Amino acid sequence: MQHVSRFRGRNWPTLKLSNSLSSSVDIESDCSNPPEFSFELQIPSSSVAHTQELGSHIRVDPPISHKIFEHGRKSGSYRQGDSTFYSLIEHHAMSGDFRSLEMVFELMKREKRTFLERNFIFVFRAYGRAHLPLKAAELFDRMVDEFQCSQTVKSFNSVLTVIIQEGLYQRALEFYYYVINNKKNISPNVLTFNLVIKALCKIKNVSKALEVFRDMPLLRCVPDVYTYCTLMDGLCKDDRIDDAVALLDEMQVEGCYPSAATFNVLINGLCKKGDLTRAGRLVENMFLKGCTPNEVTYNTLIHGLCIKGKLDKAVSLLAQMLSNEHIPNDVTYGTIINGFVKQGRASDGVHVLKAMEERGYKASEYVYSTLISGFFKEGKSEDAFKLWKQMTERGCKPNTVVYSALIDGLCREGKPYEAELFLYEMIDLGCMPNAFTYSSLMKGFFEVGSCDKAIHVWKEMAQKDYMDNEVCYSVLIHGLCKNGNLKQALMIWKQFLAKGFAPDVVAYSSMIHGLCAAGSVKQGLNLFNEMLCKAPNCKPDVVTYNILLTALCKQGSISHAIDLLTDMLNQGCDPDSITCNIFLTSLKEKCYPLQDCREFLDELVLRLYKRRRMVGASKVIEVMLKTFLHPKESTWEKVIVELCKPKKILATVDNCWAQLFL
Repeated sequence: MQHVSRFRGRNWPTLKLSNSLSSSVDIESDCSNPPEFSFELQIPSSSVAHTQELGSHIRVDPPISHKIFEHGRKSGSYRQGDSTFYSLIEHHAMSGDFRSLEMVFELMKREKRTFLERNFIFVFRAYGRAHLPLKAAELFDRMVDEFQCSQTVKSFNSVLTVIIQEGLYQRALEFYYYVINNKKNISPNVLTFNLVIKALCKIKNVSKALEVFRDMPLLRCVPDVYTYCTLMDGLCKDDRIDDAVALLDEMQVEGCYPSAATFNVLINGLCKKGDLTRAGRLVENMFLKGCTPNEVTYNTLIHGLCIKGKLDKAVSLLAQMLSNEHIPNDVTYGTIINGFVKQGRASDGVHVLKAMEERGYKASEYVYSTLISGFFKEGKSEDAFKLWKQMTERGCKPNTVVYSALIDGLCREGKPYEAELFLYEMIDLGCMPNAFTYSSLMKGFFEVGSCDKAIHVWKEMAQKDYMDNEVCYSVLIHGLCKNGNLKQALMIWKQFLAKGFAPDVVAYSSMIHGLCAAGSVKQGLNLFNEMLCKAPNCKPDVVTYNILLTALCKQGSISHAIDLLTDMLNQGCDPDSITCNIFLTSLKEKCYPLQDCREFLDELVLRLYKRRRMVGASKVIEVMLKTFLHPKESTWEKVIVELCKPKKILATVDNCWAQLFL
């Protein structure tokens, strides 16, 4: 729940954001006679609680005595005692004593003391630490009329920073437009534009951020390295990596030299995209520009290598990192361990864990859960329990994630009853299971044919007020359909839809499989068509199509199955080996000659080739070769030529260079 705070400033018009950050911002009211403006900020409930907590420690008595300043001598506009007031403001701001601050402000007004902008900046920052951006904006609006203190871009930037730090990016932009259009004495500087560009990138309006960036020189403001970094990061996250890399050359032409952080932003974007070749070139460029790779650079590259499955190179880079006296952290080690587990090399992950602990790092519960889960997936339950014991002996208390990994692993081993004991153990220890924990247990009972027990687990989860989600329902529907309980599956399906959940591809595929297995192929096709029409964000995959193709071929409706195959290709879904074998089996059962089977698959290859879907075409050819149904020479030639185009060969060469470098 969020609390809404509201204040009304004198000259804050209701704002409408325009397409430009120039002074001609479109507003709903006339700035010459602006109406009262309600500036509303969404303040998290935690902020309100924090404010109440602060209030409980605030003293009611005045922080200073009036008599201290009664006989102070005047010295121009600055009077003896002003510095004491300023010290009190700093002290109360640091301690978050806002009530005492207001009392000091009131006393200073009565004494007609001089207010300095830096006093208010201290308070703005204090409001930021207390998560009260609304109060900072309100105080900024009071500075001139109430305290006769001139506002400059320094105080403006301070408030803007506080609002952005709270994640209120749209509100920060509204505040910016208000100040620029109403405070004519304030001219934005490079920091202002950096904050605005950051806010625009955060709300994913990167095109607008780019416009602001291009307008900066017109307003006599030169972008700095932080401007470029912020914009590059926004472009990378908007999947405009080429535009981000182009900015690197542009900034150097403009005389702004990149820092290590600049390169790290681009390297991170390229690694996330899987383009390690260009990332490697950027590292080379980094050295040429006199920037030394730091821990962030190494961590980013290691993460990119792990994503691409190049674990051995990631370990080599880790060794290079250590040789260059850069200290890896637990994130570095955790990334490599996770990569090994994904490749089915949990034992190698344990070696990395040992190296990590030898360097004084304590592995987190998430590292242990990853390794335990990996051992179970590899069928090494003894190693998983050995690691579990080692974890507890080293004082690492298992949490929900670790328990869930253990329960899921036992269920994969076909031991759901043992897994259930660990469920009760974790509850007794005050470690609450989540939806994943229960889903794993349900799946385990379904796998051993204990449908009633799986349903009991589901009901137990519902009784304990655990939040239902799509995953739990998908597991339940899949298990019931797989075990032939179509009637119960239909009841759960209706309940699923009644709660407003959107079925995923697993739920749809399971339900379609259940209907087809029960002989209701027509109903299965109807549900498939409903999936296409009513669930545009849930596209059928090759598994869904294979279920329907199998059912149609078993019915002898090969022509209908071929029509569905055409629809599959039109929907952008490539057939796999199972798809090919479904048709081969059906054609053989109908006593079609092998030549017809070969013609059918050869035609399928050509259809994929015409759509430039060479991965799918290659899979079909692989099936043909395994079944000794060799493709025609012309078909073979077309596919080989397409796979060996010069661009692809060059890409392979570049990839080899990247591997050598990394």
